[in-house]
Amino acid sequence: MEMKQLNKMALAVGFACASMSVQAANHVADGRGNAMGNTGVASADYLVAPFYNPALGANFREHDDFGLLIPAVGVNARDTDESLATLDDLQDAIESYEDTTIPTQGQIDELNGYLDDLDGNAPLAVTAGAGIAVALPIKAVSTNLFTRGYVEVIATQDIAPNTGNSAIDVEARYQNSTVEMAAFGYAEVGISFAKEFVIQDERVSFGISPKYQELTTYSASSTVEDFDLDDYDESEMSETAFNLDLGAVWYRDNFRVGLAIKDIFSQEVKFAEGNTGVYELNTQATLGFAYAHEYFTLAADADLTSQERFQNVDDDTQFLRFGIEGNAWGWAQLRAGYEIDIEDTLDNSLTAGIGISPWDVVSLDLAGSYAGDNQFGASGNLAFTF
Repeated sequence: MEMKQLNKMALAVGFACASMSVQAANHVADGRGNAMGNTGVASADYLVAPFYNPALGANFREHDDFGLLIPAVGVNARDTDESLATLDDLQDAIESYEDTTIPTQGQIDELNGYLDDLDGNAPLAVTAGAGIAVALPIKAVSTNLFTRGYVEVIATQDIAPNTGNSAIDVEARYQNSTVEMAAFGYAEVGISFAKEFVIQDERVSFGISPKYQELTTYSASSTVEDFDLDDYDESEMSETAFNLDLGAVWYRDNFRVGLAIKDIFSQEVKFAEGNTGVYELNTQATLGFAYAHEYFTLAADADLTSQERFQNVDDDTQFLRFGIEGNAWGWAQLRAGYEIDIEDTLDNSLTAGIGISPWDVVSLDLAGSYAGDNQFGASGNLAFTF
């Protein structure tokens, strides 16, 4: 699958779900990890290791010979003030107003009401992702081919002040009220290598993932009357880069401690001329803990760095994540988790999900999350392991 196709898949998922106000919590589309509070740095399995911690690629069982992750998909949308629904209602009201020969005072007041509702609203944010992986767990060097893409879209409203209740006043107001939209598209393709060692009687594994990245920014500006999420690609700037992910895991009995450093080389991508914004893909370090038992797993991840993203928007995030999984003899799993953004950009999120894995060959994982009104989430994936 080409990298641009991954971006388009992610966008299609995100925009299809945006009207349903869906919320997930991170860029990794993985039903198991998403259900467990988006943990994975010490608890992910070898098939999805490149998405969390490349060193986990060496943590496989004796009978594991091959793994295939067919497109995993996830979506994230945050619309805490219901701006998208209000914009739809406003556009319907404008269309009705402009189709009327002599507008009524009720129509004028209705338009001002919708514009007042939008004034000062929090930004609308949509994120969607997709991924594929093929794993060859080998003791000499475990290898994983992977590709992943995601898109982030953020829209903010700039509402003109209310200068009066006449037809001329309200027309000038909605014609001068705008929505600024910026988007970042990310796609990567890489190969992950992992190897286990015993150093002074301590079992450890190390991993590295060289990868090729395509980074794309989009921007669009329109009046509230003409705003449409599908116009994200009116302006496009694209760059490519080489990058590395590094990881390490220490094992002691059922305990694991993992460290993952993603995107060793920080990147900045500018928006098109006329837009002063910059998207920052900064280096991310995360520490993970896990207790992995045959019948249950406990996990916790802590971001050691914040994620900055859109430079001119206050949208930094830094998470603490907690998860638990109960495993019924390898055939079915129940999962739950909790995620805290210590930057207070996103509300705390509850997560839950199920897994179905007959014969330990086919795995269907589904996850959902809840973080308050208009902040819900969903993700899922299908995997085969032999």
